Amino acid sequence: MTANTTTSPTNGFELDFERPLIQLERQIAELESHAGQTGLNINTELRKLRQSHTSMLKKIYGQLGAWNTIKVARHPARPQSADYLRMCFADFCELHGDRRYGDDAAILTGFARVGPYKCLLVAHAKGKDVKERIRCNFGMPHPEGYRKALLKMKLAEKYGLPIVTLVDTPGAYPGVGAEERGQAQAIAQNLMEMSRLKTQILTIVIGEGGSGGALGIGVGDRMAMLQYAWYSVISPEGCSSILWKTGASADKAAEALKLTAKDNFKHGVIDGIIEEPLGGAHRHPELMADRVQKWIVQNIRELKRFKVDNLVNRRYEKIRKIGKFVEEQASA
Repeated sequence: MTANTTTSPTNGFELDFERPLIQLERQIAELESHAGQTGLNINTELRKLRQSHTSMLKKIYGQLGAWNTIKVARHPARPQSADYLRMCFADFCELHGDRRYGDDAAILTGFARVGPYKCLLVAHAKGKDVKERIRCNFGMPHPEGYRKALLKMKLAEKYGLPIVTLVDTPGAYPGVGAEERGQAQAIAQNLMEMSRLKTQILTIVIGEGGSGGALGIGVGDRMAMLQYAWYSVISPEGCSSILWKTGASADKAAEALKLTAKDNFKHGVIDGIIEEPLGGAHRHPELMADRVQKWIVQNIRELKRFKVDNLVNRRYEKIRKIGKFVEEQASA
């Protein structure tokens, strides 16, 4: 699969640090259109501009800070779970409802096929347009969404199917109704049950991984993050409002939270990083989907070599190793 580095499917949205790139892309597009109209040979000039564009992409994305990484993860044109479902999976059969309250559109569940393997897909859904985003509550699940996810995951366990979860949420919905219906309890239940499900579980943070909203479908045998995704105990805006009493210091909070893929890998929270195409997944969704699919297929193949009971034990040990603590002797 090839990619044209001058293509920028931004849907009219511009990241502030990408503005020099966007201007250069417009120059290239304008030059290409004039070449087609006049028949002039401007290949040399186009080649220089494209080389400059590639160099600028490498420079900008090679030194991306935490706050700019979050901006990339929130890009409107960034591939969402619905896009990966279309590009990576086949024979999808959606499953609805939690058999208690209702069907939460912010959590997508269903049987599918990825490569040669049948699996259960569980994913956050944000929505592609205004109508969809409202229906999906902007990717912030209610408790019935987490209960739906757990119900379907137990079905996958029953039939011996691996589970693939795609995490992309700013956090679980904190509204009064959600709290009254047991938001915290639903997430805690998922954490406990996923830690001991007797089947393979793979998790990928494809965009935002906010707090318990991400954890509710994020416990597994292998966990990866896309290169410009983020995963943290709290959003930078939330952290800033607590520490500095204002959301204006979100950039400082982002750096302090160590929420990038590189930081999470360094601290042992995730098992791997899936490299994004030059300039981010929003520039080349098909290439990104190809890499995601290869990671899923490879890791399902590897995990199927383990006995189920051994998988559960390894999962437990993996979780226990995350983080550090120091015990101090009580003073007499």
